[in-house]
Amino acid sequence: MKSWVSKAINIINADYQRSADTHLIKLEQIAFRDIDIYLKDESTHPTGSLKHRLARSLFLYALCNGKIVEGTTVVEASSGSTAVSEAYFAKMIGVPFVAVMPKSTAQSKIALIERYGGQCHFVDCPTQMHSEATKVAHELNGYFMDQFLFAERATDWRGNNNIAESIFEQMKAEPHPVPHTVVMSAGTGGTSATIGRYIRYKGLASQLVVVDPEFSVFFDSFKNNDHSLTATRGSRIEGIGRPKVEASFQHDVIDDMIAVPDAASIATMHWLNNTIGIKAGPSTGTNLWGALSIAEQMKQRGEVGSIVTLMCDSGERYGETYYNAGWVEKTIGSFDEYTTKLEAIGAPA
Repeated sequence: MKSWVSKAINIINADYQRSADTHLIKLEQIAFRDIDIYLKDESTHPTGSLKHRLARSLFLYALCNGKIVEGTTVVEASSGSTAVSEAYFAKMIGVPFVAVMPKSTAQSKIALIERYGGQCHFVDCPTQMHSEATKVAHELNGYFMDQFLFAERATDWRGNNNIAESIFEQMKAEPHPVPHTVVMSAGTGGTSATIGRYIRYKGLASQLVVVDPEFSVFFDSFKNNDHSLTATRGSRIEGIGRPKVEASFQHDVIDDMIAVPDAASIATMHWLNNTIGIKAGPSTGTNLWGALSIAEQMKQRGEVGSIVTLMCDSGERYGETYYNAGWVEKTIGSFDEYTTKLEAIGAPA
């Protein structure tokens, strides 16, 4: 058993050694005087999203803790990107994988999971995912990976080329090398926990601001210091926002939060594509709306500096949903109001 686990860990580590870091893109076209905005492009991972880092960490964590052995069926509750990345690593080490997800998940993501050999198990509502994943794992005598519980503890926030270390290393030669603010949305809360802890560990002056979509309880939980909040429906921005406060969401390492209307998220992802030519997913729209809002506040206060946020995945996965005008009109509604605001605060140089 130990020899198989050792082999599996070596396979994952070898994949990591073959991987390059992701690009940090300076958005030169956004006109704020001496306020620079950067987008860290996590879509270039082998599985196409930020969740590639999380999935790698979760597999190593589970293997090293004796939870996955040869033949163990891995089960995850995921609306898409985490499941795609976990399916990739499950196939790599040769274990079965089942993703529990809402029926509304984009077909392109379902196809990717199945391409990596994973199976998809559907529920009617995102609020059912956790309990159903627990049930499926029990029935299959498998292991529920539970990204929402383990995300914040599976990643070494002190270094080891985690996303926080990568951001600050890549910023070293920039005009404002220590970002004024890092902006991040939360799904599990694992990435925001990693960034917030790293900032404190290194004694950096950067602020961590977490943005949250509609129908997510994270923002109200943070503002009211209430970890018991729940919602009756899931987020409309795929991959971020939760109907309950997950264990991995660490309030205490966050400096502030911004509630972002879903229409603003959609407007910003389309604006980014139309203005700069970067086609990103909806959570990137949420992130960038937050970054632009902070830049506008800095401008009004006469401050200078840099802001870093994340491109979580590519927009290529969302052609039938967030880039489909009919689907957006039916699911989100008009976003013209926010497009007008974007043109006012972030016009091309």
